[in-house]
Amino acid sequence: MSQESVSVVIPVYNEEANIPQLWSRISEVMNKMGCEWETIFVDDGSFDRSLEMLRLIASESGGKAVVVELAHNSGQHPAVFAGMSQAKGDIVVTIDADLQNPPEEIPRLIEALRVNNWEVCGSIRVSRQDSLFRKLASSIVARMAQKMTKTNLTDWGSMLRAFRRPVIQRMLDHPEHSTYIPALATLYSKRVGEIPTSHEERAAGKSNYSLKKLLDLYFDLLTSFSDAPLKVMFYVGVFLAFAGIMLAGVLMFGRLILGDQWAAEGVFTLFSLLFFFIGSQFFALGLLGQYISRIYREVRKRPSYVIREVFRGK
Repeated sequence: MSQESVSVVIPVYNEEANIPQLWSRISEVMNKMGCEWETIFVDDGSFDRSLEMLRLIASESGGKAVVVELAHNSGQHPAVFAGMSQAKGDIVVTIDADLQNPPEEIPRLIEALRVNNWEVCGSIRVSRQDSLFRKLASSIVARMAQKMTKTNLTDWGSMLRAFRRPVIQRMLDHPEHSTYIPALATLYSKRVGEIPTSHEERAAGKSNYSLKKLLDLYFDLLTSFSDAPLKVMFYVGVFLAFAGIMLAGVLMFGRLILGDQWAAEGVFTLFSLLFFFIGSQFFALGLLGQYISRIYREVRKRPSYVIREVFRGK
């Protein structure tokens, strides 16, 4: 198989139950490939024994495992960026620590990069072992990402992906505070593909992906790659203004022709419309606030992740 060196980047957050099996399977797969390789474990502020276990693995790995300790919990995508910043491989593979994406699929992604001359190779999770809620959420993300990036990929939610070094370097050279890695990679690459891969149930523990994190992901994707919501707000505002003028004309006509009694009987309808308009304005202001908050975070230039320590075994 390809003799290009490979770095495997794995964000870890409270995964002590999965780490032994994860390292065993990763090391077995990578040793069989016959290339230079390393695994970058990024501890994203775990409060269980994950960091302790990872440091022990690194100390006994002969330099094959590197542990990047973040100063606080930064989130999945910033953690992956932190790992990418330390990776040295010609090809960088990202994978989650929960073992739902089998490490045994890594060689297939790398082979697809080589055979098809792709810059990025994603994975399509076949027979997904996720809840209906997670599947529905992934479907929404996929539709949004397809429209915003104009890239017709199937599965945008899988973190099992392979990137060539130039794509990684372009992303690192243009850091953003909040972003969505699969979509961002399409902006810095010309040849992107994906292959079907197997999917398993979580090996142990429970998912750390809450509804709040999912909503944050939606807003990052929405506000990072499109100004469509602002355009929608503009057209909705024009429509509401026109509707308000028409309603005022109808009320004036009714008052003049049918008298004061008819106008009084329409008070509650008027109030309901007024509340609708006010609600629409608050929604618009909230959406504008999302964009302004992104500008504020970018202007402050605070890093999206802070590396506390990098531990490399001997």
